[in-house]
Amino acid sequence: MHELLRNPVLVFVLTLVVLAASEFIGSSLVKKRGALDAGSREDLAMIAAATLTLLGLLIGFSFSMASSRYDQRKAFEEGEANAIGTEYVRADLLPAADAAVVRALLKEYLGQRVLSYSTRSRAQRAQIDSRAAELQGKLWSAVRAPAAAQPTPIMALVVSGMNDVLNSQGYAQAGRWNRIPPQAWSLMAAIAVCCNLLVGLWARPGRAKAYILLVLPLVVAVAFYLIAELDSPHSGLIRVVPQNLLSLAQSLQ
Repeated sequence: MHELLRNPVLVFVLTLVVLAASEFIGSSLVKKRGALDAGSREDLAMIAAATLTLLGLLIGFSFSMASSRYDQRKAFEEGEANAIGTEYVRADLLPAADAAVVRALLKEYLGQRVLSYSTRSRAQRAQIDSRAAELQGKLWSAVRAPAAAQPTPIMALVVSGMNDVLNSQGYAQAGRWNRIPPQAWSLMAAIAVCCNLLVGLWARPGRAKAYILLVLPLVVAVAFYLIAELDSPHSGLIRVVPQNLLSLAQSLQ
């Protein structure tokens, strides 16, 4: 399930196929058993309308969840850039030798953070995150030694800035893990199948053409695709571009 949700295109194709099949199954059942009487059609229309309304609400809520998480990931990327840039400036408060070390490490760390946002390969991201964690240890050691030697308020400011740098990466990682639960996807998909099955049952035999019955599955599949795009940090077309980190990297050059 997790692998499926990481691929928005696969979500679109699978949703379209399953929902279209559900509609045609409902339409086939009507053809086999004959057309429904007027009273049954009215009851079925009421149930289908209520179910479609519920599906629309669920899609709207899911889109809101995915878009808010996307905006949150963008805010965390901005926070990372601000924290790294602030600490780079605060390195002036350290002794010259320590300041040079901290700045060099921050530049390399910044490069790793940019790559973490840009790469699509999970294996490469694992290597990047491992290198970033190693650099975090070196950065902390680089400010801990002079702060221990001179425990002044100025050194406390430098240590606090480095703490912000380390925390900002944790917030960004948490934002990537914060996605729509697979259970919510499953329930939404089940309701979508029920909706299309009801629409197929409601369609009159011989009057509903195939391309008309495909409209609802296509619309729902597009909606699911858009939600999956916003909810997938590393795949698809809609991703968080590290504009702030890239701008900071250029300014540090």
